Amino acid sequence: MLNVEKLNQYYGSSHTLRGVSLDLKKGECLALLGRNGVGKTTLLKCLMGVLPVAAGNVRLDSRDITKLKPHERASLGIAYVPQGREIFARLTVEENLMMGMAVKPGRQASKIRSEVFELFPVLKDMLHRRGGDLSGGQQQQLAIARALLADPKLIILDEPTEGIQPSIIKDIGRVIRLLRERGDMAILLCEQYFDFAHELADKFVVLSRGEVVASGVQADMGGENVKRHLAV
Repeated sequence: MLNVEKLNQYYGSSHTLRGVSLDLKKGECLALLGRNGVGKTTLLKCLMGVLPVAAGNVRLDSRDITKLKPHERASLGIAYVPQGREIFARLTVEENLMMGMAVKPGRQASKIRSEVFELFPVLKDMLHRRGGDLSGGQQQQLAIARALLADPKLIILDEPTEGIQPSIIKDIGRVIRLLRERGDMAILLCEQYFDFAHELADKFVVLSRGEVVASGVQADMGGENVKRHLAV
């Protein structure tokens, strides 16, 4: 589904990504781990086309998308839930959800699927509330629901547990697990919360100073070679 080969990126003279490679198949959840400031969000923005890459390539379903713009990648099936959620605070919950379907043609973009409310029941009761009036956890659920309404092949989640109360972290974990078990999309989960990622991911990639320092399957995630790159 997703193949990244030797990706390099710079902020001015700072070499922020150094030959990063990873691959992710349909039905898999890959956890991208690392401390703050090691390049995780930069990598995700490169995958979404928000930031340009200096070298390397990105493929989706074997198609080279390295030079495509963000809206072109979205139309091909990539959905991005950014760090900080970035919902539209002045729009209602319903309007935010409708924005998630903007990549879909005609009638397909006119109706919110009931599945979203089965995954996130709280949103159904808040359809006419402004997004900015929701709690942080509710906004995170809204941001994920908005992304799912695009029917993505690949969903990218950047720090979905950041600043969220434990009860909603459990709800978000439940949804990610259901999506993985459903098997019709790939999930790239960027996290600092090791236990959360360990329960959900099939495999992992650990970044440090912009490069991959460890990778492997879920069974290898508990090793000290992983945890030493996450400890503050």
